[in-house]
Amino acid sequence: MQLEQATLNTINEWLNGNYDDTTKNEIQSLLNQEAYTELTDSFYRDLEFGTGGLRGIMGPGSNRINKYTIGTATQGLANYLNKKYPGEKIKVAIAHDSRNNSDYFAKITADVFSANGIHVYFFSALRPTPELSFAIRNLGCKSGVMLTASHNPKEYNGYKAYGADGGQFTAPDDKLVMDEVARIKTIDEVKFESIAANIEQIAEDIDQLYLDKITALSVSPEAIARQKDLKIVFSPIHGTGITLVPKALEQFGFTNLTVVEEQSKPDGNFPTVVYPNPEEKEALTLALKKAREIDADLVMATDPDADRVGIAVKNHDGEFVLLNGNQTGSLLINYVLTAWQEKGKLTGNEYIVKTIVTSNLIEAIANAKNVTYYNTLTGFKWIGQIMTQLEGKSTFIVGGEESYGYLVGDLVRDKDAIVSCAFIAEMTAFYKDKGSSLYDALLNMYVEYGLYKEELVSITKKGKTGAEDIKAMMEKFRNNPPATLGGSKIDTLKDYELGVQTDLRTGVKSKLELPKSDVLQFITADGSIVSARPSGTEPKIKFYCSVNAPLNNKADFKAVDAKLGDKIKAVMNDLEV
Repeated sequence: MQLEQATLNTINEWLNGNYDDTTKNEIQSLLNQEAYTELTDSFYRDLEFGTGGLRGIMGPGSNRINKYTIGTATQGLANYLNKKYPGEKIKVAIAHDSRNNSDYFAKITADVFSANGIHVYFFSALRPTPELSFAIRNLGCKSGVMLTASHNPKEYNGYKAYGADGGQFTAPDDKLVMDEVARIKTIDEVKFESIAANIEQIAEDIDQLYLDKITALSVSPEAIARQKDLKIVFSPIHGTGITLVPKALEQFGFTNLTVVEEQSKPDGNFPTVVYPNPEEKEALTLALKKAREIDADLVMATDPDADRVGIAVKNHDGEFVLLNGNQTGSLLINYVLTAWQEKGKLTGNEYIVKTIVTSNLIEAIANAKNVTYYNTLTGFKWIGQIMTQLEGKSTFIVGGEESYGYLVGDLVRDKDAIVSCAFIAEMTAFYKDKGSSLYDALLNMYVEYGLYKEELVSITKKGKTGAEDIKAMMEKFRNNPPATLGGSKIDTLKDYELGVQTDLRTGVKSKLELPKSDVLQFITADGSIVSARPSGTEPKIKFYCSVNAPLNNKADFKAVDAKLGDKIKAVMNDLEV
């Protein structure tokens, strides 16, 4: 394999440009080893500053996370802010998670902002992503940056950029920021020299304010008081959850928390797991072991930047089972709406939000309780956008997405595992106080609204060729959609990239109101849904499959669940992926 000329040109720019010797030596070493595949992946393009920021593998190169790609992103964001708010004193907040180099990249980010005359509130130690969103809103910032790659493997890092509302940028500002980043043609345009007077450290004061406001959201303090010794096992999976989840649970009134000691220390190498992702069963192995030892009521684990949470509960056979994001989200939304209803707090002016790939069980719950619900694109920034649009007009209660991210209350504009852990524990206490386990609450919900079963199939395609393969797969589904899935005809095709919904029975086309996004949805006559979309943060194409059936009584759960599992297999076979 030889390097393409464009890639070689970029490599030479780095070897001859104003880059540090360590970076140049690493590149030269790869050239000496003829590591052409790695060099191509590192330099064949500029790491794209997308609508949420940057995410990628760490290392030297234009398509990697390093001092220079982080610096360029920050310079572009600073240029955008100085143009948008001329003559104003601009403030930003910066936080980082436990990943390797996150603290270093946070310092680079602070330095560049400060050099551009922007006042930086700098968290002095690692903190969760949602607390950054909270800080932006409470400190009157125009923007903020979180250094994290969420739940990606340890080789990754990233840069999440936020607007003045504490949410990730949406149109038109996302494009304006991306344009400013793209305008920077040389590293010499980046101001790396820090102005120390522009950097102010923050920490515990924001922690306490955030925790107090979370605690004020509690709906069932009486149930907690009666069930305060609920046995909870928590793992931060070597991440930032350790800083605030135990404190939040304590402030809510829980007294019997066991932290998984082997995973309690922040560590960017994530030594006890393959992936630091609470969506992966393996990541909860130690937490489940501890739960069995102490006969816990609830198991919770958060990802490195503590915006996602995975949970496990005990079934009727005494075994701990992991709930997926759709199950936890549906349970949480059903609980919060039920608790509000019992307290007489529902006035008709409240709403909830979910994403288009998240279970329609949530829609059924909202309809039954006469609460307005909104469906939005994948990614919590779209939930945040609706919250900002409706601020002062309607009351946001709760929302979530299938990828283990939820939010209760409007303190932040991102998914929040701190408030979610507190409310999942409160929910468990609420049902236990009524003589029910969380598992029973799940089954009762299915009996009331129908058994919805979802499965996510992800196919990894790495590097330049992988990106091309994923593009080809989406084109195939667009141009030649399957006629049936799981034995049921496809009635509706939604193409969010084209913004068109097609009724395949009549050929009638109608406009989709959501922003454009590379997502295809196939909806069958029997209500099954398959959504296909390339991941925005990982080299994957994802297929979200949802099927449902009535559940007449709890005793039938296993049989109906197995039947729906077979149906999902049939659907995926028809997709031929």
